[in-house]
Amino acid sequence: MQRNLLKQISLTIILSGFAFSPAALSYFYQKNTFQQSKPAFFVKKALVSFQLEQPRQGLPVRLKIPKISIDTTLEYVGLTPEGNVDVPAGPFNAAWYELSPRPGEKGNAIITGHFGWKNGIPAIFDYLYKLRKGDKIYIEDETGTTTTFIVRESRRYAPSAGSSDVFVSNDERAHLNLITCEGIWNKTEKSYSKRLVVFADKEIK
Repeated sequence: MQRNLLKQISLTIILSGFAFSPAALSYFYQKNTFQQSKPAFFVKKALVSFQLEQPRQGLPVRLKIPKISIDTTLEYVGLTPEGNVDVPAGPFNAAWYELSPRPGEKGNAIITGHFGWKNGIPAIFDYLYKLRKGDKIYIEDETGTTTTFIVRESRRYAPSAGSSDVFVSNDERAHLNLITCEGIWNKTEKSYSKRLVVFADKEIK
């Protein structure tokens, strides 16, 4: 790996419309010049894949988690005009953050989804908290190939907590991290009190 090409970028993840962490970090590789479209954030076309030394996976199209009855289409999201990691358009789909690795490639692939949608409407990750170590997550790609991930652990973060471990992995393995909100709704701050991240690892056969 070309360690001298690592760059740190501060990201704010918005879930259900609210900030995840002002201190969250994401790392990107680039062969030559690091470019920015806006202060402190990337242009997608300026990015080089995380996986410079391996074949690309197919683009993810579907997320399946039998334990909590999820079988949903994946949207693709990047950064909002404000420089935040975007989220699905509505409560029913999950979204792959397309500036992260494709699921199955080395590094931390990121998928976000809503929790606690308004007016009692169910949201895709309402029951993400029920996942336990050993539960399986399946990602189907555009070629029809399914990649299996095994849940390792869940962690809860305060909205202001640093969370570089969500985005950064240096162990040369493929991971999948699912992110949503959790906790108590604060009407004044218009945010939930916690962020839930489920960490999963690609199944080794």
